[in-house]
Amino acid sequence: MNKFVYIADPMCSWCYGFGPELRQFLQTQPDAELDIILGGLRAYNRQTMDDGQREMILEHWHKVQQVSGLPFDMTGLNRNGFVYDTEPVCRAVVTAKIVAEDMPNMAILNVFQALQHAFYADARDVTDEKVLAEVASRALNAFDGGDSFDYESFYEVLTAPPTRDETRQHFEQVQRWGVRGYPVLLAVKSDGLHMLSSGYTKSASLQEAFQQLAK
Repeated sequence: MNKFVYIADPMCSWCYGFGPELRQFLQTQPDAELDIILGGLRAYNRQTMDDGQREMILEHWHKVQQVSGLPFDMTGLNRNGFVYDTEPVCRAVVTAKIVAEDMPNMAILNVFQALQHAFYADARDVTDEKVLAEVASRALNAFDGGDSFDYESFYEVLTAPPTRDETRQHFEQVQRWGVRGYPVLLAVKSDGLHMLSSGYTKSASLQEAFQQLAK
């Protein structure tokens, strides 16, 4: 069984753009395991977004939109007093890993991408823990085809101190690996981790890199 590690942040626009390419690559590896490690792009940021930062981020968004063709609602950054703190949304993915530990790991990718869609396409405030619990629990139920995951239970785990600690451990692991930009996709082999891509990459290139690794 092939195993991969995906290092990313839901509020990283290039990670959003990379999503369909990652999905397409994983379709060629139907039995693969995918472990998502959260990067913490702007974790613990406390600075209210100003016009300069907004313009810089929107420039990135426009580039990602052009390359990927994915939907963006650019009004999401116009929220008064918005603080671009990526810790809460990363913590929501960690929460999903905790509450859905017995589900296929693709369920966590579903949550990750549902949170991305909420932020970029629907202009939802994914720094709001209530929004996160709503979107993530709904994504888990959609994957499971039932109603096993409820908002209240997800919110309780999301806001628990151990979940905050576990999220910080993700950030620290990424720092130890020396990763400074996202997305990154790694292949797990017996001799260690091998980088398949750093930054936005087409699925064909991912497949080529993986085939080269197998030689």
